[in-house]
This record gives sequence, structure tokens and C-alpha cells, in this order.
Amino acid sequence: MDIRNGLVAVTLLMVLVSLTVAQDSRTERQTFQLPEISAMNLPFSDAVLVGNTLYLSGNGGLDFSTMTVPEDPKEEAKLLMENFRKTLEMADMTLDDLVSVTVYCPDLSLYSDFNEVYRSYFTDEFPARAFIGSGPLLFGMHFEMQAIAVK
Repeated sequence: MDIRNGLVAVTLLMVLVSLTVAQDSRTERQTFQLPEISAMNLPFSDAVLVGNTLYLSGNGGLDFSTMTVPEDPKEEAKLLMENFRKTLEMADMTLDDLVSVTVYCPDLSLYSDFNEVYRSYFTDEFPARAFIGSGPLLFGMHFEMQAIAVK
């Protein structure tokens, strides 16, 4: 899949998600924020729960204790997965509840490094996933991941 097809697929997914959320505005929403992110006072939630579906914002492997990204992409991928695990736990979910994942990466040669770490975090079947080449990411990150989980 070339980058245009990947971007079209992600755009369509986001439109469908928006339509699904908009269809029932009476559904209660609950937001979740990692304490480290909350302290930064950024204009987004780490995750939003609507019904039994959790929408997880893009997150990376930022080391919150130093506010830096590890030089080793595998270490960064571990931090990214741990951040997602912590966010999911706040909603009483696990990584095995993920149904769709999108990973952005400015250097596609890191695909194998990311996969090596990623696969170690799942006990059941893997969620659907796109790994998309991107431009530069915030803080010089190698990876940014967003996802949808269903309980």
C-alpha cells in the first residue's frame, strides 16, 4: 500500500469514527489522561470512551522523566506501548482490547524494530493495523500510534 492509499484509509476510518460518535450524541463520554500528559496542559485527551469503544489519541515513546525520546527505536517503541497500556488500564481495558491501530513513522526502515517490540505486547490475536510513512514527528519521535479499543 503506498502512502496515498494509507492516508486515504486513515481518513476514511476517522470519518467513520466521527459519524459513529455523532450518530448518538446522547451517549455519555468519559475522558482519560495520563498524569504526565495532564501536567502538560495540552488541548486533548489521551483517550475518550463512548459506550464500549475507547478512542486513543496519538501517543509516542516520550520518556516523561526526561522529556526526551530514547535514541534506540526499540526502547522508544517499548515506552510507546507502555503509555498505551497505562491509558487502556485507566479504562479497565488491555492491549488485547485494541481492534484498530495506526502507526506513523518517518523512517520505514524501522518497521522490523517496531514489530519486534509490538508483537511482544499481545497475548491474543493482533488488532488490524496500518504502518504509515510520515513526515517528521513531534519531539523527533520515530513512532506515533493511535488506536481504537472495544471492550
